[in-house]
Amino acid sequence: MKRIFGAALVASTLASTLATGAMAQSLNICVEGAYPPFSYTEASGEVAGFDIDIANALCSEMGYDCTMLKTDWDGIIPALLEGKCDAIIASMSITPDRMEVIDFTAAYYNSPAAFIGADGMTMEAMQAGVVGVQRGTIHQDFMEGEFPDVELRLYGTQDEAYLDLVAGRVDAVMADSVAMDDGFLKTEAGEGYGFFGESYSIPEYHGDGAGIGVRKGEEALRDAFSAAIAAIRESGEYGEINDRYFDFDIYGG
Repeated sequence: MKRIFGAALVASTLASTLATGAMAQSLNICVEGAYPPFSYTEASGEVAGFDIDIANALCSEMGYDCTMLKTDWDGIIPALLEGKCDAIIASMSITPDRMEVIDFTAAYYNSPAAFIGADGMTMEAMQAGVVGVQRGTIHQDFMEGEFPDVELRLYGTQDEAYLDLVAGRVDAVMADSVAMDDGFLKTEAGEGYGFFGESYSIPEYHGDGAGIGVRKGEEALRDAFSAAIAAIRESGEYGEINDRYFDFDIYGG
């Protein structure tokens, strides 16, 4: 019954969308490909990860063919606004600042931010050192707002920040806790490093979870994605994807 209801909701939303001509038969999805385990690039050049699997599941639920377009984080919102893609599925947090520029679906996952550093790193030592963050992220905003006196080093990708942490060019990295745990701490390079301090989930900086970004004025597409998120949750498909990457339900943080 739940599955039928979910499918009916998506079908109804899509029918409304098609009636207005707001959505094409295929969609281009902007993804990052440099934020494991949410998205990463395989040796073949193909993108993979939680975000990619979710994107494919949502497109299938909606009945549309989707093409994943690997896009640098710095240019991902401009790419959407310029029409190079129809939606962003790239672990983008729903924040007030971003909502002034683009629209968002309901959240499809939620996880807190945290610091990592070499074993024994403390908050006091972090504040006297250099912290690496990915440029243009909520983590840069958080650091500038909450720790304005800490020296920041900005990176185009999260992997670049990890490399400088290992090389000793930064003393700590601030980012999504799940991304750092799976993408660095559980790898060989992450041996000898760990979380320190508390975790953070402050709406002013971290928003209301990660959502799918669409252009303003495309409410039908936004609502179709939101309905599809609800449908794959109800059907159990979301849980199957979740379990490929996590040993907990990331939907609720």
